[in-house]
Amino acid sequence: MKAPKEIRTYCPHCNKHTLHNVSLYKKGKDRSTAWGARRHAERKKGYGGQKYPELKRKAKTTKKQTLKLKCSECGKQRLREGIRLRKLELVS
Repeated sequence: MKAPKEIRTYCPHCNKHTLHNVSLYKKGKDRSTAWGARRHAERKKGYGGQKYPELKRKAKTTKKQTLKLKCSECGKQRLREGIRLRKLELVS
């Protein structure tokens, strides 16, 4: 699906409709020393099989594309949950 790079939508900080730059949200890098990551590594080490049972099939074939909106007036950014699609292309 093709989506515009700029949309005019409501900005809660400016309290009015302004032009927003649209980009795709990307997940940041995981911290390797986070408690969950350390717990997973501890349970996974040593001899033996998988920590969890292997999944036979995936539940979903696509992911929801989250949009990152940046206000052109105040510069505040916010996230908008997108729709479920295979590919999202931003066009000008």
